[in-house]
Amino acid sequence: MADAKTELWLVRHGETEWSLSGAHTSTTDIPLTEHGRQRAVELKEFLHGRKFAAVLVSPKQRARETCEIAGYGDVMQIDNDLQEWNYGESEGKTTKEMREKYNDPNWSVWTNPIVGGETVEAVGDRADRVIATALAAVPNGGQVALFAHAHILRILAARWIGLAAVGGKLFGLGTGSVSVLGFEREQRVIAKWNRGFEEE
Repeated sequence: MADAKTELWLVRHGETEWSLSGAHTSTTDIPLTEHGRQRAVELKEFLHGRKFAAVLVSPKQRARETCEIAGYGDVMQIDNDLQEWNYGESEGKTTKEMREKYNDPNWSVWTNPIVGGETVEAVGDRADRVIATALAAVPNGGQVALFAHAHILRILAARWIGLAAVGGKLFGLGTGSVSVLGFEREQRVIAKWNRGFEEE
């Protein structure tokens, strides 16, 4: 059983041109916008040298760049399981565009077949492996940071609390945000969710 002091800190990368437009972004490797970089600087100020037992990062540059600016580039470990959901034919397209393509006003990556990509269950399997890797890094309790993307982190949160992978649709997650998964005694819980850095 994991130590009750164990926490997984989920950090979504900063803004990109595609996250700003709402385009589905998984395999396309695009950088942060200047605004996204500023959010990463604010993340650095918020985390303020916090020591993590491990820092796991998606291989995509938007996640790596966020991690580096936040001050953890020298300790980050690439974890391919933290890559974003492969959206197949939806890559680079918005939900609105996909709804027009299929003439379906309810089309969603959460409920429709992902042509040429991954099922939500397959992403859930990857999330389970990330959780196992993170817990193995802190056998006696501690904090692990995960720098990644919206959907994989939402699915990971769902799996953490025992929901099916599709339960990730219930959690909104902004760019450049911080969330914390932890324990209340032996119960896995969401301790903090979607802490953003928007202007007052």
